[in-house]
Amino acid sequence: MGPVRPELAEAGCDEAGRGPLAGPVFAAAVILPADFRHPLLNDSKKMGRKARELLRETIEREAVAWAVEAVSAAEIDEMNILEASIAGMQRAVRKLGRRPDYLLIDGNRFHPFDGLPYTTVVRGDATYLSIAAASVLAKTWRDEHMRRLAEQYPQYGWEHNMGYPTREHIEAIRRYGLTPEHRRSFHPKELEPTLFDI
Repeated sequence: MGPVRPELAEAGCDEAGRGPLAGPVFAAAVILPADFRHPLLNDSKKMGRKARELLRETIEREAVAWAVEAVSAAEIDEMNILEASIAGMQRAVRKLGRRPDYLLIDGNRFHPFDGLPYTTVVRGDATYLSIAAASVLAKTWRDEHMRRLAEQYPQYGWEHNMGYPTREHIEAIRRYGLTPEHRRSFHPKELEPTLFDI
């Protein structure tokens, strides 16, 4: 794992939270120093919470620039989850403290914007350090946000299921209905056809 061209300010971009039934999708953009290395840095989905939290502190302290943006459940419903993920990454890039020379995007879809050249990379979070760093920030920020939301809506178990369609979450929706944080455009088979028809 490393930069594609060390002489360029490459911003790695990734998102967290495409699959849940509730909560925003979070996206991050990170420009790392060309010589940045950390033995724990990998795809955030393969790390434990403690490792992610440790890396978050390191990345936020040592990155050349970083930014995190959230796209709400209502926006996801309006534009669909793919477009919301792309919009989140674009917003994060625009929020960076410096303009990157190049973008590395996790996945296979993105839209040109602001005249920035980019490359999409499937499994990029396991290939490039800057994307892995963005993955860590997006995941830790989203998890923190879902734990805060769980205090407002304790019935749904978001502090541990993070809004994903676990059996616990599905049963809570059946019992208590939807919150303003639920994505109305997501239709889990177990809850069709009527519950999300709102």
